[in-house]
Amino acid sequence: MPDAVLFFAAGLGTRMAPLTADRPKPLITVAGKTLLDHVLGFAVDIPRKVVNVHYKAAMLRAHLAGRDMAISDESDLLRETGGGLRHALPLLGEGPVFTMNTDAVWRGPNPFETLAGAWNPDNMDGLLLLVDHDRAHGHAGKGDFEIAADGRIDWGPGPIYTGAQIMRTDALLQVPEDAFSMHVFWNDMLARRRLYGVVYDGNWCDVGRPESIPVAEAMLIGAL
Repeated sequence: MPDAVLFFAAGLGTRMAPLTADRPKPLITVAGKTLLDHVLGFAVDIPRKVVNVHYKAAMLRAHLAGRDMAISDESDLLRETGGGLRHALPLLGEGPVFTMNTDAVWRGPNPFETLAGAWNPDNMDGLLLLVDHDRAHGHAGKGDFEIAADGRIDWGPGPIYTGAQIMRTDALLQVPEDAFSMHVFWNDMLARRRLYGVVYDGNWCDVGRPESIPVAEAMLIGAL
C-alpha cells in the first residue's frame, strides 16, 4: 500500500462560482463539513499527506494549520494535475502514491482501501478508481473508460473516474512542460497497457457545481 497521498486543492473552482468568489472550492461546506475534510478523513492511516495550494492558498493554509499535513505550494504557477503531482514529489517521496481530488464526497468503503486491495505493482503503473453510472451522482457525461475482464482500461463511455488513483511517478520526470494534465501521463500508460481500473462498491457524488451540493447531501444520508 502506498504510504503517501496528494490531495489536489489548487484549482480555481470556476465551475463552483459564485461560491468560490470568497473561498477555494475545497473549503465549500457539504453537510456541515468542508469538501477537503470529507476526503482527508479517508487518509488517517496514510503516513504522508500532502495538499497542493494555489487559489486563495492562505485560507487553505489556515484551515490546515496544526495538522500533520505538508503543503505543496503552487502560488507561482497553477500546474494542473500532472504538473501538480510532479511538483509535490519531494514531499511525497519515492514509490507509488495515492492522489485524490477534493471536489467529491463518498458513501461506502474507504476509497484508498479499495485501491490498495486491487494494486498489483508487477502489472500496473497506474490504477484508477472508477464508479458505475448508477452509483455516480451530480455528474454529467457518458463516462470515461471501458474496463476489460483483467482490469485494463481504455478510453470509452463506461465507468466514471472518481478522482482517486494510485500512480507510479517515475515517468512524470520525462514530461517537459511545467503544467500538464494527468491525461498526458495516462496516455503513456495506456500505450504500454499498464493502466488499470477498479470499480468502487459504494456511492460517489461529483461536487463541482453549486447545484451538486444538495445532491451530495442527499446521497450522504442515503436518500439516493
